[in-house]
Amino acid sequence: MTQRLLYLLGRPLPDEMREWVRNDVVGPGNARRYFVRGILPLIPVLIAFAFVPGPLIIRVCMMLLLLLPLIYFQFALMKVYRRHLLHTNGLDPELVNVTRDKRKADTRNEYEKIYRKD
Repeated sequence: MTQRLLYLLGRPLPDEMREWVRNDVVGPGNARRYFVRGILPLIPVLIAFAFVPGPLIIRVCMMLLLLLPLIYFQFALMKVYRRHLLHTNGLDPELVNVTRDKRKADTRNEYEKIYRKD
């Protein structure tokens, strides 16, 4: 438990947990985990904004002013962060592109089956 908490704070995990890190960073559900980890620390601030006196629209807009840029930058920096996690834990940062490369290869194979008349 302590090791995983340190992992979330940026510390590398021991070598025997590399497979867990690989699955965490490039396995199924990695984007969901990434966004949840980024938004979770903001929840107490958003809850605090709910108790600010004033009209509801002001409170909602204050929340959105924090939440929308956070989501935007999280999305923009997702590959960078995932590469960093892989590199920090001694794994190949190119694992981030494995799904993309597989999809490109599948598309290329389909194309060659259809249009290649040797």
